[in-house]
Amino acid sequence: MIHVRIHKARTAPSRGASAVEWAIITAIIAGVALGLAALIRGLVEARSAEITSNFGGGDSGGGGVTE
Repeated sequence: MIHVRIHKARTAPSRGASAVEWAIITAIIAGVALGLAALIRGLVEARSAEITSNFGGGDSGGGGVTE
């Protein structure tokens, strides 16, 4: 009975993606996600620098009481 199942598994047409294909798909998706994260980080840092420069550099200390 096991021999029959093994024979069917070996001779059946392959359906679905193999492990290598899944690894490649996952790597591509991860690469795209990392690229988008880097792009968004760069845009946020640039906007942050722009906001900081528009408000005088941000070196005032937050408006605390001076003695």
